[in-house]
Amino acid sequence: MKKKDEIIISIKPEHVKNILNGTKKFEYRTKAAKSDVHKIIIYETTPIQKIVAEAEVIEVLMMEPDDLWRETSEFSGISKSFFNNYFKSRKIAYAYRLGNVKIYDRPKTLVEFGLKTAPQSFAYAS
Repeated sequence: MKKKDEIIISIKPEHVKNILNGTKKFEYRTKAAKSDVHKIIIYETTPIQKIVAEAEVIEVLMMEPDDLWRETSEFSGISKSFFNNYFKSRKIAYAYRLGNVKIYDRPKTLVEFGLKTAPQSFAYAS
């Protein structure tokens, strides 16, 4: 059986809030990890700058942006204009469909996950 990976993703505080409260069930990306990801570890960017939660990945969607929006908009947690701007001039868009979210009792540092700096796109968890 193939090993499933965990990735650490930098996410802005307003999007983290929506993931944690359940209104955002998709995490959009212009690139997806090449491996089979089963968990996203959520690093909340400035001003928090801590790893605050983790989310199960149910599936990774990959399709044209318009199709992705049609399929995911109800639980996107973002506006159509934000989505369009994010995927501007992209032929393919990705979304991680999030399952169970576990909020950490104590936010963790990047160093605890073997990182010196926040990932630009994503980093594999060690």
